[in-house]
Amino acid sequence: MDMNAFSLKGKIAWITGASYGIGFAIAEAYAAAGATIVFNDINQELVDKGLAAYKEKGIEAHGYVCDVTNEEAVQALVKQIEAEVGVVDILVNNAGIIRRIPMIEMSAAEFRKVIDVDLNAPFIVSKAVIPSMIKKGHGKIINICSMMSELGRETVSAYAAAKGGLKMLTRNICSEYGEANIQCNGIGPGYIATPQTAPLRERQADGSRHPFDQFIVSKTPAARWGTPEDLQGPAVFLASDASNFVNGHILYVDGGILAYIGKQP
Repeated sequence: MDMNAFSLKGKIAWITGASYGIGFAIAEAYAAAGATIVFNDINQELVDKGLAAYKEKGIEAHGYVCDVTNEEAVQALVKQIEAEVGVVDILVNNAGIIRRIPMIEMSAAEFRKVIDVDLNAPFIVSKAVIPSMIKKGHGKIINICSMMSELGRETVSAYAAAKGGLKMLTRNICSEYGEANIQCNGIGPGYIATPQTAPLRERQADGSRHPFDQFIVSKTPAARWGTPEDLQGPAVFLASDASNFVNGHILYVDGGILAYIGKQP
């Protein structure tokens, strides 16, 4: 096998919402594989923080302010990226939000907001880059799905609905544009140790683990939380020529949670 198939040299990769966290880790891996990095975030402060973080890692990234739920703004940004950097070869729809609110307490407006960011935005951004991918003759779209693309949980009705929809959007982009040599796949992270989940992993006053931390570790065959680095290999694979016949697939990077019924009490 030619290991150069995993190289991203000469490719332009746009990762939405990649100033920090999972998106940043994926972008870091892409840069190491040879790609030119483009990212956006919702405001200039986050973009500046992202640019500083990339610079610290020795990565020359191109950062832009853009609300990915705004179709006109996204279309304008795609034209700007193509003029300043080049045609996007790899798109990672990473930007997302979650609102943990019991369903009967959640307003329709709060529900719509999650759907807008987590489902409508990937539609908007993918729609904006596909025409140039078709002209170029290839393209990779990777949607950051979730275990909630398959499972439900209390307080995450909007998030689960959006991520379930994103799974099916992934499959439909594959169905519609696979003939144009565009591969659209998803990554479904398990529970990942990030600054956002740090409060759920803090030791209690008596030294014991946080109840949610205990719950996740007990439900994960790997017996640990994932790290952003655990997503890097799968993300590079799905962005590279090594995955040219992989399309419409959701790769769950979850330490085995979805395969496991759990221990008997």
